[in-house]
Amino acid sequence: MLGVSAALVLVVMVVVALVLENRVKPDTTVQVAPTTSTTAAPVVLPPITRSLKDGDEGDDVRMLQSRLAELKFAPGPIDGVFGRSTTQAIWAFEKLVMSVRSDKATGVVTPEMWDVLRSDVQIRPRRNADTPRHAEAYLPEQVIVTFLGGEPTLISHMSSGDNKPWCEEVVIDPGEEGNDSPEQIAAGLPLKVGICGDSVTPAGIFTFYRRSSGTRETKLGTLYNPVYFNQGIAVHGAILVPLKPASHGCIRIPMSVAQLFPALVQFRDRIYVFDGVKEPEEYGSPLPPADRPDPNYTTTTVLPTTTLPATTVPTAVPVTTIPATTVPKTVPTTLPTSTTVP
Repeated sequence: MLGVSAALVLVVMVVVALVLENRVKPDTTVQVAPTTSTTAAPVVLPPITRSLKDGDEGDDVRMLQSRLAELKFAPGPIDGVFGRSTTQAIWAFEKLVMSVRSDKATGVVTPEMWDVLRSDVQIRPRRNADTPRHAEAYLPEQVIVTFLGGEPTLISHMSSGDNKPWCEEVVIDPGEEGNDSPEQIAAGLPLKVGICGDSVTPAGIFTFYRRSSGTRETKLGTLYNPVYFNQGIAVHGAILVPLKPASHGCIRIPMSVAQLFPALVQFRDRIYVFDGVKEPEEYGSPLPPADRPDPNYTTTTVLPTTTLPATTVPTAVPVTTIPATTVPKTVPTTLPTSTTVP
């Protein structure tokens, strides 16, 4: 009887300790918690005996890929081959869970990192959105996450605007901003112009309102499967998604991830962009900096359709739009912007 009483006291102490801990750290995005289920024993993954990196192959790589996929880090095919997609998934894990600085991720899984990966890692949203699905982009970590009902559905490495001015010659497909008048759309011709802008990804709360399938040429560059949320700024696939901000303002994600992302968000779903300085609600929904004509560019050219590959000049514009949605200005309790692992 004494043993039962002692056990009950111990359980109560553990519960109280957990409650107190949650009061101190109520809003951590990432939790590595002990398994508490009593209905079924969890599957315990074995340790690894080597560090895993790009180019490695084997059953341990397959086990790593399966675990990353289970956590929604999108490692690519689960084939036992450590390739580019697996590397980028590890980058996202390092930055979001291991608190590695965004430009210092290695893509290497050490036995110690695997111990964290195979523990009870839980990714939680920083906001309870007013839509069933929503996305959160963390500019300091350079990671984007989609959620459904508070559970992650996709976690990806990303690259946002580098906050630098730029001037370039760009090609704009018909139907995209800058080549979207009724006459231009009817003509169906791409437009070559010189544009200057500022590579800023504004923080705040926005709404997904338009999307296109395939590759589109826009003022901000070449976008694959773009899903727009702030005028011409979109989440889109790109061939180059480096370990630092490098876009003209969009959120670049790997091409393989861009094949998954559009199905995980819908029109009017929210995206919260965190910059680590203020809360998204404090910014509202600011527009991106306006672009301007390049003063040193002398020729604006309407290109014939035969000068571009057919895949980049569709005869019909696969674009859908919805009315803009007003974002409430209320500011909830301030949440930490850093990612912590208890």
